[in-house]
Amino acid sequence: MATVPTVTLDDVLAAREELGDLIRPTPLEYSRLLSEKLGTTVFLKCENLQRAGSFKIRGAYTRIARLSEAEKARGVVAASAGNHAQGVALAATTLGITSKVYMPIGAAMPKLVATRAYGAQVEQVGTTLDEALVAARAYAEATGAVLIHPFDHPDIVAGQGTCGLEILEQCPDVRTVIVSLGGGGLLAGIATVIKARKPEVTIVGVQAEQAAAYPLSLAAGHPIACDSMSTMADGIAVGLPGAVPFEVIRAHVDRVDTVSESALARAMLHLLEHSKLVVEPAGAAGVALLSESANRSWDGPIVVVLSGGNIDPLLMLRIIRSGMVAAGRYLQFRVVMPDRPGSLARLIADCAAADANVVEVEHMRHDSSLLIDEVDILVQLETKGPQHCQDVLTSLRGAGYRLKFA
Repeated sequence: MATVPTVTLDDVLAAREELGDLIRPTPLEYSRLLSEKLGTTVFLKCENLQRAGSFKIRGAYTRIARLSEAEKARGVVAASAGNHAQGVALAATTLGITSKVYMPIGAAMPKLVATRAYGAQVEQVGTTLDEALVAARAYAEATGAVLIHPFDHPDIVAGQGTCGLEILEQCPDVRTVIVSLGGGGLLAGIATVIKARKPEVTIVGVQAEQAAAYPLSLAAGHPIACDSMSTMADGIAVGLPGAVPFEVIRAHVDRVDTVSESALARAMLHLLEHSKLVVEPAGAAGVALLSESANRSWDGPIVVVLSGGNIDPLLMLRIIRSGMVAAGRYLQFRVVMPDRPGSLARLIADCAAADANVVEVEHMRHDSSLLIDEVDILVQLETKGPQHCQDVLTSLRGAGYRLKFA
């Protein structure tokens, strides 16, 4: 069996020198609400504010800059759901190298447009990152272009590890670091740095539970592919852990947790509302974990890495709506009523009396379950939280309405 290359603190320090002024040290922002909820200090490491909108430029530039002149002349190729694509395109253009990127069909439009704007030729293929990787490898073999893997290379891990250097400089007394986890490059890089300099720090990886290859892989002792993936967090929807980051994570990461889709939506809404930060689902995984585990004992100060902020506005709208539902800020139900003048007006008035704001109303008169003089009305309300939702429903039921949920 071939030996998997390792990554050291010296590799990360060298990567920082190579990156120079290309990247900006991203802010470390205090989160008052999370700190109060957990009873310890929580900071947000804002990689969503990095160049190209995520941490990916760190590893992409490091990998491409270390190519030989002959390799650079052949150009580079990559596969990505979007953030690595932008990192590769920007790095290659900065270094005067041609680049091609394979992206899954259905990739977020802003990521697609930005990748082209940074100078890459883009081709869409398949529906997952793994399928796009197959196409990228085939292109590399056919043309001689160098494949810039999104996470499975020591130079990629070393570049991402520069984020860990910044964490230790900005929060020297950090006790826990929480990082979103897909293929593993960012978590492995940060773990390499922090365990080398402060081995007592707890490091936690977070995956979407609908795309969680690492828990099974760590239990087995080697990378195992997911049977299926279905998550809004496309940035961490990786079916098979990389061999290089897997070994680092197995050696240095204390545990890997998972979060639900609804928790991701609530975390994005929390960051938008309370921290004024636009963060994509993958980038919000750490906040989702903290928000869902207030009863767990956490050792602070905690630093949560917000890994990226590239999100389609249309998806953002849907996720905000989902997050509002999950947070009890949005209520939807159907009510069967007599089809008589004034019935709808009475319903709206009763909702207003319960201090709920009507967002949308939809009539349906033609359904086999309805009597000839009945109407089925879909009602969507803005509410103030879970308890208010229950109060509204209690009030409406008390007024004699037959409520249905679907």
